[in-house]
Amino acid sequence: MAQIAFLGTGLLGGAFAEAAATRGDTVRAWNRTPDKVQALTRFGVQPAATPADAVRGATRVHLVLKDDAVVEEVIAAARPALSPDAVIVDHTTTLPALTAQRAQRLAGEGIKYLHCPVFMGPPAARKALGSMLACGPRALFDSVQAELAQMTGKIEYLGERTDLAAAHKLFGNAMIIGMSAVLADILTIARASNVPGEDAIKLLGLLDLNAIVAGRGGNMAKGNFTPTFELAMARKDVRLMLEACGDRPLAALPAIAARMDQLIAAGHGAKDPAVLAIDAVQRP
Repeated sequence: MAQIAFLGTGLLGGAFAEAAATRGDTVRAWNRTPDKVQALTRFGVQPAATPADAVRGATRVHLVLKDDAVVEEVIAAARPALSPDAVIVDHTTTLPALTAQRAQRLAGEGIKYLHCPVFMGPPAARKALGSMLACGPRALFDSVQAELAQMTGKIEYLGERTDLAAAHKLFGNAMIIGMSAVLADILTIARASNVPGEDAIKLLGLLDLNAIVAGRGGNMAKGNFTPTFELAMARKDVRLMLEACGDRPLAALPAIAARMDQLIAAGHGAKDPAVLAIDAVQRP
C-alpha cells in the first residue's frame, strides 16, 4: 500500500486519515494541534511533528486546511522534504483566483498539484461516500484517480482549468448554506404558526426540488424571466411570511424581500421571480 501524508487533521482531515490507515496505507499526519493527530494513532496513523516530517517519503500529500493562506504556509513548510514524485492533493475550500495562481506557480516550480475539494462530512469520509471534485493536468489526475476513488463515492474530473473545482465547490456550498438559512426561516414560520417543525419539513417532500433547480435555475442561467409566477405576487407571499413571524429573527427572508423591492421598483414586478438573477446574468 501507499505511503501518504495528511496535513490538517480536523474533523474532515482526521476522518480521511483514519480511513486511509484502515485501508492499509502507511499514513503520517500533522496538525497544528498535536492532540488531534495523537487521537488517530489508535487507527495506525503516525504523528509527525512538522509538515516536513509528515511528507518525507510520501507519494501523495493530502491537504485539508482552513483557507488559502494556511495552504500556502503549510506547503512552504513541507516543501524541503517533499519528494519530486509526490502529488499534492488539496481538498481545501479556497478562492478560485488564488487557487489558479498557486497551481500555476507550483507547476512552474516542478511541484505536482491537484485541487480536489469535496462534498462530504466526516462520517462520509470514513466510509468513502460523498463526492469529490478534481481539476488540474489530465495526466496527473489519471495517475492518482484510482487512489482518489477509494476516498469517495463519486469523483468528478472538471478539466485542466485549475480554478474550476474551487468555483464549483463554492456553488455547492452556497446551495447548502442558502438552503440552511431558508430552512431555518421555514421553521420560524412553523413555530410562529404553531405547527411542528417536523411537519413543515415533511411538507417540503411534496416539492420536486431537483425539477426546480433544473427548470427555474436553468431559466435563470439563460436570462429567461418569462413569468409562470410574477415577482410582485411572490413579494406579497414573502410579506405574509414576514408578518407571520412577527419580531422573530430570520436568516434569509428579509434580504430576499429587500432585493425583490429593488427589482419591483426597477420595473421587473411582472417578471418571474427568476429575475432575482438579472444582475448575475447581465453583468460581466
